[in-house]
Amino acid sequence: MDYQAALQYIMGFTDYERQPRQAFSPANFDLRRVEALLARLGNPHLAAKTVHIAGTKGKGSTAAMIQSALRAAGFRVGLFTSPHLLSFRERIQVDGRMIPGERLAAIVERMKPEVEEVLAEEESFGRLTTFELIAALAFVYFAEEAVNFQVVETGLGGRLDATNVVSPLVAVITSISLDHTAILGNTLAAIAKEKCGIIKPGSIAVTAPQATEARRVIIFTCSEKDVHLLSVGQDVTWRSDEKRIDGQQVAIQGLLDCYDIWLPLIGDHQQENAATAVAAIEALRMLGADISSQAIAEGLKNTVWPGRLQIVETSNGQPLVVVDGAHNGDSAARLRQAIRDNFPSRSVILILGTSADKDIGAIVEELGPLSRLVIVTRSAHPRAAEASAIVPLLEGRGVACTVALDVPSALREAKKAAVSGDLILVSGSLFVVAEILAATGLKSGTPV
Repeated sequence: MDYQAALQYIMGFTDYERQPRQAFSPANFDLRRVEALLARLGNPHLAAKTVHIAGTKGKGSTAAMIQSALRAAGFRVGLFTSPHLLSFRERIQVDGRMIPGERLAAIVERMKPEVEEVLAEEESFGRLTTFELIAALAFVYFAEEAVNFQVVETGLGGRLDATNVVSPLVAVITSISLDHTAILGNTLAAIAKEKCGIIKPGSIAVTAPQATEARRVIIFTCSEKDVHLLSVGQDVTWRSDEKRIDGQQVAIQGLLDCYDIWLPLIGDHQQENAATAVAAIEALRMLGADISSQAIAEGLKNTVWPGRLQIVETSNGQPLVVVDGAHNGDSAARLRQAIRDNFPSRSVILILGTSADKDIGAIVEELGPLSRLVIVTRSAHPRAAEASAIVPLLEGRGVACTVALDVPSALREAKKAAVSGDLILVSGSLFVVAEILAATGLKSGTPV
């Protein structure tokens, strides 16, 4: 089995990333089947110390910061995230390097007989899904690579997510907002309850700042499970000292030390994510991990997390091309503020494409007024929204807009419409961002 055949095999199962999401039910999301598969594979998910991360926004950035700090401390670290931008292999990394294609294929080939055995028991707890196979693949790879720590991001929710088979030392809940409401619930409390499913007795929980409704659920869950809770914004605080378009200086006051950090990511929300990452690492220190304050600062300084307020094209006097995967109203609001803070004098041309199952109106409400022109497009992803679902919302708000049939066409149209000093902003979906990165060939810019 080669790499492409292995991918084809994995993608041949039910893939909820590529179709409208379904509400949680035992038929759709049952941890027993992934537990059965992992047991047949020797329970690789239990081989390494785990930091488990759930939330609506900031999961990936926070995960990237944590793994970078752990690597700076000298540990061997696995990182599992989703979705990917340009290569499927981005989802599974060890020490910052993607899983090699031949290793992925070899592991899938070894997994296949065990998968078939679990499938033979499907009447008991349903069929395995694509994401469950990917998670199992990651755990096998991490175990084979003998990582000291695995930093694991949930795919969706927490309680019934395929990654929620680990026994984490630290469970991190990043910022919670309304997203995937058809699946997770239509209130912050309901969504928070699903996210809190990753908090396990014996762990330390860390929460980013939350709306009152979500925070109450987190506090109750920790009390119920007798889990110590570290609250960012209270136990761990931060202060912005300097902002530039290539990063920002942040002072973070933790429980164990004060950290003066250069963060190569822009936007106030990344300061919050950095404080959350520091809180998680301090929790590991409280549990005995040997991680110096210098390693924390060095790790965050070297964080790489593309597709989030990333400048992908720039030259003197020409429009900047900036991409960001904001995909709900709250993340779009944070993006709007970051653009105003960091590029105050630039007129914005927005390339906008979303997934059909998102709150498109909330995204439009935040990003539409920021833009002098919006070019509506759609990615090639099966869940992408049609332009007809977006254009009326823009026109209803008096925002000038036009339609491009695909993402590369949208970029060409934006460059034609732009003048010196403009900013071309690409947002609404990581799938659109990925296609822009491919179209630009990852040309030189500042990864922020």
